[in-house]
Amino acid sequence: MSNLPVIDMIIIAVYIGAIIVIGSYFGLKNGDSDHFVKAGGKLPGWAVGLSIFGTYLSSNTFIGVTGKAFGEDWNSFVFSLSLPIAAWIASKYFVPFYRKSGHISAYEHMEQRFGSWARIYMDIGYLLTQLARMGSIMFGVGIVIQAFINIPLAYIIIIMGVLVTLYTLLGGIQAVIWTDVVQSIILTAGAFLVLILLTIDVPGGMIGIIEYGMDYNKFSLGKMSFSFNHSTFWVVMLYGLFINLNNFGIDQNFIQRYHAADSMKSARNSVWLAAKLYLPVSMVFFFIGTGLWVYYDQNPELIDPLRERVRIETKVDQSLETTNQSTILDTDIADRVFPEYMIQRLPVGLTGLLIAALFAAAMSSIDSSLNSSATILWADFFKKYIRKKPTEKSSILVLRINTLVWGLLGTLVGVALIGTKSILDTWWQLSGIFAGGMLGLFLLGIIVRKATHAIALTSVFIGLLVIIWMNFPGIIPDNLSYLKNPFHTNMIVVIGTLTIFLTGLLITGFLNYKKGKNED
Repeated sequence: MSNLPVIDMIIIAVYIGAIIVIGSYFGLKNGDSDHFVKAGGKLPGWAVGLSIFGTYLSSNTFIGVTGKAFGEDWNSFVFSLSLPIAAWIASKYFVPFYRKSGHISAYEHMEQRFGSWARIYMDIGYLLTQLARMGSIMFGVGIVIQAFINIPLAYIIIIMGVLVTLYTLLGGIQAVIWTDVVQSIILTAGAFLVLILLTIDVPGGMIGIIEYGMDYNKFSLGKMSFSFNHSTFWVVMLYGLFINLNNFGIDQNFIQRYHAADSMKSARNSVWLAAKLYLPVSMVFFFIGTGLWVYYDQNPELIDPLRERVRIETKVDQSLETTNQSTILDTDIADRVFPEYMIQRLPVGLTGLLIAALFAAAMSSIDSSLNSSATILWADFFKKYIRKKPTEKSSILVLRINTLVWGLLGTLVGVALIGTKSILDTWWQLSGIFAGGMLGLFLLGIIVRKATHAIALTSVFIGLLVIIWMNFPGIIPDNLSYLKNPFHTNMIVVIGTLTIFLTGLLITGFLNYKKGKNED
């Protein structure tokens, strides 16, 4: 590690070693499937809440959020503002629904409601979403680590994928939750330390950052117009609300945590704790991004080396007279600015702590995705189609094989994302595509009680056509350009969800009306 002092290397090594030891401890202590997937249902609400909070924190927050604030403004912070609304709905309706059902799989009730196709559809959508999530997180952490070592980014992602998979493989959900508690604390502490350092570096401190940023509209939450073809305040608010409802309502990560809590009250409180923590902490990360922009705008010579490296990497034609460092925009270097600042400014020891914190954030999210994906494959495929009453030995074996395979696939996705311009934008788009129809089907099932299997299948088919139309404008010929999708990418999950739900609602209402007329 050419750019990393020995003491920082020791801090990182000790942290990773400690995490693996913790995973091994829980793996040896709790070797049955019940503890692997829901920790025996005996964990306190505050631990589950910190674990949910840790799941929200990842490299997508650490790097993606600071990058968005640096390269643009606070428009993406509106996503965080939607979280309390989703938390209220989840604590009042979703948590009791799952606790009372007793199903460890988030999608078992979908089969009872609409048939096996609905369960399989939800499973596939969820598993693809988790692959995208794991890949984007590994890619984000890799960017930071690469700033300190001289090996290819792909190698870093592969090494990290192996370590996280090994840890999750050993300990199950109980290890995931307890280490999430530690990791969320480390990451939050690291963010505040950087914030303090930034206020020292920028003239005028926090007030100086606010005044300078406001002069350039860096704190804007987006335009308030009701336009849905670009990222306005309302587009991000709607996206955030629907994605967070998706998280709390049908994400296996969260459903397992509801079951891991020791009571209904604890499970409800865990949702509120996560929401109350994430809102201010995400604000800290946005402020760090803005602070970095102010710092480097006032000291442009410090960021020029990064611009030059990115210019070379993107193969800008150096023969052109206009080609210079200024051709690389803030948005082009946004996801790399935080690591650059760490190299330039953080003292020995603190750098190692922050890299450990970032690795902690990645592990908090990836291990959750791995454990929940393994659980879905075990509960919804192995137990349903291969062995209906498996032994404990075979269940644990299958759960660990699933973890291993999904860890490998997630790592490959991370490698495939190398070269992505914005981590946050990529993750938001992929999650909107894969999860776009899942929430609509879930809401149709629990709200429209008279919706039948056929109505649900028809609604999902129409919803998927809409999602394909929104994602692939090339399928519309140029001479029919007026039929192309006019909406912003973030509207995919919103429109996909509403299409499925409203289609089912309207068909059900029409058929009931027609039935009533015939009876008259």
